[in-house]
Amino acid sequence: MAKTSTTKELEKALSVATSKIGTFGCCEVTIGDERVDYMTVDAKGIWRCFEIKCSVSDFYSKAKKTFIGHYNYFVLTEELYEKVKVDIPKHIGVYVGEKHIWCVKKARKQSLKVENEILTISMIRSLARDANKLYISGNDAAINNYKRTISQQVEEIRRLKNDLYYANLELTFARRHG
Repeated sequence: MAKTSTTKELEKALSVATSKIGTFGCCEVTIGDERVDYMTVDAKGIWRCFEIKCSVSDFYSKAKKTFIGHYNYFVLTEELYEKVKVDIPKHIGVYVGEKHIWCVKKARKQSLKVENEILTISMIRSLARDANKLYISGNDAAINNYKRTISQQVEEIRRLKNDLYYANLELTFARRHG
């Protein structure tokens, strides 16, 4: 299904609103058989998931809302927010606007619903997909930016695997020498 112009505007505005040093974002991140409309991870390993909704029927549809991050948000137009705000769960945050968006309701921190490594691999796969699209387009500046982001995510996986390895060693040692 093709994206509406409102969806495209909200995606662009969300990218700008979440763009900070040490924060990496990507549209349409596929995790298993689910898809997050927009997802970010920061240098501290905090995952944020965003569901973009443009109409009342879209908001109330049976389509899966992939809220699997530490912090989860709806991204809505102001008009839609006014119509649905009473049905937004307390732990879900909200960004509103169209060409420019802002947070009107902070999300509450949740436990991840998926392992960190799976989220990282899913993000890398989606960033690589986007980088490939840009490579084909010939936009060298954007290509280099995606390559840097992918490299940083790969390094994060290495760090996490290393931390897990040493944590397992410490646990094994503690059990043996208890």
